[in-house]
Amino acid sequence: MEFYMANLPNKGATPTDWRNEAGPIRKFLNDISVTEIMVNRYDKIFVERKGIIEETEGKFDNADHLIRLVQALAVNVGRELNRRNPFLDAKMSDGSRVNIVIPPISIDSPAITIRKFSPVMIHYNNLIHHGAFDEKVLYFLNQAVLARQNIVISGGTGSGKTTLLNLMSQFIPTKERIVTIEDTCELQLSVKNLVKMECRSSVGEVQFDIKDLLKNALRMRPDRIIIGEVRGPEAMDMLVAMNTGHDGSMSTLHANSAYDALRRIEAMILRGESDVPVSSVRQDISSTINLIVQASRSNDGTRRVIEIAEVLPNEGEQYRTECIFEFDLQYGFRSTGYTPKFAQNSKNPKIKFSADFFNPEHKIKLTG
Repeated sequence: MEFYMANLPNKGATPTDWRNEAGPIRKFLNDISVTEIMVNRYDKIFVERKGIIEETEGKFDNADHLIRLVQALAVNVGRELNRRNPFLDAKMSDGSRVNIVIPPISIDSPAITIRKFSPVMIHYNNLIHHGAFDEKVLYFLNQAVLARQNIVISGGTGSGKTTLLNLMSQFIPTKERIVTIEDTCELQLSVKNLVKMECRSSVGEVQFDIKDLLKNALRMRPDRIIIGEVRGPEAMDMLVAMNTGHDGSMSTLHANSAYDALRRIEAMILRGESDVPVSSVRQDISSTINLIVQASRSNDGTRRVIEIAEVLPNEGEQYRTECIFEFDLQYGFRSTGYTPKFAQNSKNPKIKFSADFFNPEHKIKLTG
């Protein structure tokens, strides 16, 4: 163990081509069907294809071979990796994200997780084909973005939240100015007037978190602010942004349901603003967030939208949501019959729903 720790790279080491040490995972780096590579030990390698994790037959030559790859990756992204800093999470030059943990945090061996970056924007036809949603849900999401609804996409790890956010960004009018804020840059937005900001937390550097960048974004004259993922006290700043002329903003977070997403936002705010009354926080959340899009990954690996809910005014201090669309294993995607407020009250001539659009029996077919 001490030999291993002593041989980890120091800050300032010269970058090398880490792919020279990639060994058994090199072929997966070039395989477009593989979305994630997981190295648990030198002889335990897993990959994810189409949402399904499978063990591979490949292995590194020995534990030292894996250590050399860890060293090369750390140097490549300019991070220290040692007993004081036993893990890293960073973006590689091709846009992929790498996470590494080493002893003493990981007990048996260094562990590497690489989430691969796809340079190709996924088309909505592909998502419909793979069962992520149907044409009626897609049309609704398009109209919700045009109507400048504040939207939170929630779901578990690997449920397709970022893919949905990328897709929905395509519906933003081209003349709008967008500022994105991410911990690690993953969004591929098809917007012309775009400023992308990424947090910085490398050892030895001045640290800027999402909260810092969000405050600065308010001074950049954005029409909308898109946050890659809300995970802490910056949730309060997100609400402030949405309430100060940046309606139509979007973000993602980890939650198991639409209702749970609201409670998660509340908990994140209270962790950073302990002196704010809970009733006030709940009121701000219910009056600011308009829609929750819940994503999930099923046992067969399919990533899909399983619920879209509108956030209603609270009853007392209790959150209220009303389901607009849901996914049922027997019937597939279906509307519940509930018509959201923005569809009833919109004065925007571009927002168009047929009279029976929200009828569960009504189906649509998109063209183009």
